[in-house]
Amino acid sequence: MKFSINQQDLQQSLSYCQGIIEKRSTLPILSNVLIDASNSKLKILATDLDLIFINEIKNVEVSEEGRTTTTSSIMYDIIRKFSAGKKINFNLTSESKVQLESEKSIFNLNCINASEFPITDENFSGNEFVLQSKQLLKLLNKCKFSVSNDETRHYLSGIYFHQTQIEDKHFLTAVATDSHRMSISKVLLKNKIEFEPIILPKKTIFQICALLEDYDGDVKISNQKSKIKFELENSILISKLIDGKFPNYIQVIPKNNKKKLEIDLELFRNSVDRVASVSLDKKDGVKFNLIKDKLNLSVNNTSSGDGKETLNVKFDHELDISFNSRYLMDIASQLDGNKIEIFLNETGSPALVKDPSDFDSIYVVMPMKG
Repeated sequence: MKFSINQQDLQQSLSYCQGIIEKRSTLPILSNVLIDASNSKLKILATDLDLIFINEIKNVEVSEEGRTTTTSSIMYDIIRKFSAGKKINFNLTSESKVQLESEKSIFNLNCINASEFPITDENFSGNEFVLQSKQLLKLLNKCKFSVSNDETRHYLSGIYFHQTQIEDKHFLTAVATDSHRMSISKVLLKNKIEFEPIILPKKTIFQICALLEDYDGDVKISNQKSKIKFELENSILISKLIDGKFPNYIQVIPKNNKKKLEIDLELFRNSVDRVASVSLDKKDGVKFNLIKDKLNLSVNNTSSGDGKETLNVKFDHELDISFNSRYLMDIASQLDGNKIEIFLNETGSPALVKDPSDFDSIYVVMPMKG
């Protein structure tokens, strides 16, 4: 195997692999990436057995076709320290050594034969649909912060994707909750799709987000019972799904929150951020003391002190309620417009948060006691 490749192309590809490969894998081969040079293309594969990532780099000068595997983290570390945009020459000098050469540097890295690399041929027939990359990224970003970290309820440690229908319109809807807060977002589909509801694992979510940040185009999605496949122009991500039943989230959405609080988003975000500064672990609740068109925010921490701030708002009632400041900040960071609307009921009732500039996303936040 002999080929030459541009430094930036390879660095980009290997950076995606870093997020997939487990740092402390019991199988040495899983710390490696498979590199396969043929037909003027370089294919790079990484897997942790639950996720498979395949990236293809085109227009590679291949003088001798072949494949091998070498340690991902070491190769990535070397490649990113080479001068940007320079040519890197690869040469498989023996079955157990691959040589990298660029400018005045030469490295000989240990290899494991490609035949030991665990790749399964996946058959994803039928159920395919296409989403624009920005739409999929929006769904993931609006929901991912609400995914649970609680290992005991594994069915909450991912985003629930399913098809919903309102009148004659079909949507792909995403939901995530850690039982303290919930995010729901949807995108309009061109037409009805064949799609079984799935729960996408957290690691996959962050991996696909990293790919979508750098990509503008169509994403082809196909799923079978236990796996899902995302196809981008030059990348494929195949992931196992979470086996479990997602709770009935519809019944958690508050139905009679009539007290509407409207605030300038930027002012709200900055204000909550400032008063929460006195709480080191952000565990102390931000107290909302609401009177007509005034919001008094306060945080009190027994060991460090307290902070207070007053905002002019639109509100027609009186209410005291407390929230986790981080939950409010997470939601506020995902709103698109310049206003935030919070629909309230009683001190102990969940709040419904809406974004007036995005009718397709809503959030529910449980209040804190005290």
